[in-house]
Amino acid sequence: MVLPAYAPMLAQLGTLTSVQGDDWAVEMKWDGVRALAYVEDGAVRLMSRNGKDITAAYPELQLMAGATGRRAAVLDGEVVAFDEAGRPSFGALQPRMHQRRPAAVAELARAVPVTYMAFDILHLGDAAVIARPYTERRELLEGTLTPGYRWQVPVWFADHAERAFDSSRQLGLEGVVCKRMSSPYRPGRRSGEWTKVKNVSAVEVVIGGWKAGGGRRSGMIGSLLLGAYDPDGRLRYVGHVGTGFTEAMLRDLLDRLAPLERPDPPFGEAVPREHARDARWVEPRVVGEVQYAEVTGDGRLRHPSWRGLRPDRSPTDVTTAGILPERGTGDGTGDGRGEAVAG
Repeated sequence: MVLPAYAPMLAQLGTLTSVQGDDWAVEMKWDGVRALAYVEDGAVRLMSRNGKDITAAYPELQLMAGATGRRAAVLDGEVVAFDEAGRPSFGALQPRMHQRRPAAVAELARAVPVTYMAFDILHLGDAAVIARPYTERRELLEGTLTPGYRWQVPVWFADHAERAFDSSRQLGLEGVVCKRMSSPYRPGRRSGEWTKVKNVSAVEVVIGGWKAGGGRRSGMIGSLLLGAYDPDGRLRYVGHVGTGFTEAMLRDLLDRLAPLERPDPPFGEAVPREHARDARWVEPRVVGEVQYAEVTGDGRLRHPSWRGLRPDRSPTDVTTAGILPERGTGDGTGDGRGEAVAG
């Protein structure tokens, strides 16, 4: 059989005060790469949030094909790499996100194995199950996917959002995702029925340029000039980042950005003179993620630190709403263009 294609449901950013009550379920938020897993015909096909086939990057997840009792299924989850302390590590996952050469992938799979954290099911056999409430889907997921070598069905909690959030902080996790127990799965939609509460302030950004480094970074990138798209489709300058890089990251970034060079800035507004001076401008095609302290009144990221590239995101998905959320109706029916971080 041929399984239908789905787009992942997305969560809104919120606070603990907005998810109080006994009609909420709580899950841990995993700092990895969102992926839909299509299990059919003895194989697993992994699709990223922006619809790219990422199967080749994670060969160890092919063994999951035998974990659904020979039933075809579409699962939703997160591909996660863990550090030596057993905590999800976005940095450890970085080399695996971009690699497709079989020999290099096999070596990375041995050195940095990943785990698929399955938290929802969209399709089973020949039937879609997205219309069923969250609690029924979770029960179906737990009865369908047998945990194994590199895949798990993480636990969820009824209510207790504050306690779960405190636990996520103590465990060094990214935060929690709270889901209404009655919520159906809404493919491709962002809904307040799923609300994420984070320990870390992070945002996706588009690279619009870079400046050369000095000293130990001579001949390399010194800092990146960052942007996000406003509601009118203009790339707005949101700041620059010069920390959080390894030498390997800087070499990789230079290789990616050099072919994208252009003579003029891609931003739809003037970049501050001190940052525009001697800048090398690039086509805004590369998406990354930064962690930051706060956002200034003029929409600039204060003290950002580089976290890594996001090949699972499209540049047009990176909006200023993720940095300065607009006031909405609160009905959870937005189109999702303001997503700030993974998952």
